Amino acid sequence: MKAIIIEDELPSARRLERLLQDFEIEIIYKLNAVKSSVLWFQKNEHPDIIFLDVQLSDGLCFEIFKQVKITSKIIFTTAFSNYSIKAFDYNSISYLLKPIDKEKLEEAIKKAKEVYQKETDLEQFKKLISNYKIEDYKNSFTVKVGKKIKILKIDEVACFYSYENATYLKTKEGNYIINNSLTNLEYDLNPKYFFRVNRTFIVHINAIKDIITYSNSRLKLVLQSYSDSEIILSRERVKDFKSWID
Repeated sequence: MKAIIIEDELPSARRLERLLQDFEIEIIYKLNAVKSSVLWFQKNEHPDIIFLDVQLSDGLCFEIFKQVKITSKIIFTTAFSNYSIKAFDYNSISYLLKPIDKEKLEEAIKKAKEVYQKETDLEQFKKLISNYKIEDYKNSFTVKVGKKIKILKIDEVACFYSYENATYLKTKEGNYIINNSLTNLEYDLNPKYFFRVNRTFIVHINAIKDIITYSNSRLKLVLQSYSDSEIILSRERVKDFKSWID
């Protein structure tokens, strides 16, 4: 199958392209905006499938549909958990929440191949997304310090980590317990600045002091404000990490 990726975040586009290598899908082009996508569709034969980010650099992806009739199957992708689309079931719509899981990707591809996408479901999906207020990624966290509540700006955070069934936020000043899981945090944090290095850590790019080669093709990260334990980047995440820091 031939496909194009429409995604305004380069690391996300690269990761998706790597995942698709295992599914015999040929990526013929990559785009990152509504305007450039419309021009491309007007001049080129439409592919079998489109991987389409909901929010692009110059607007929601649905603006593309207003200007050109798309004949390809569509798999929507979104990093915005506040859309709450997991609570909705569209029999003919395929969508993926970022960061994209390989098994979910396989299911979406299979569904796109087998199910006819109905115009009514596409319109309902558009209304659902458009009616939700698009919020930015989290820019602060509130933590409890004794009897006080403290507000921490996202730029102060060196990393998030899990320890003994609790999630911690680390700054230069200390460690704070937060009421969230690392999995949920992945959706709330801007992927331009935060990366899930393994099951235990999410790190801020500005907090990385050193990157050291480690055994079995892994990497060891040294942070400016964290030294309680070693942070080892799993071998499976090395390629994505290198793309992220480029």
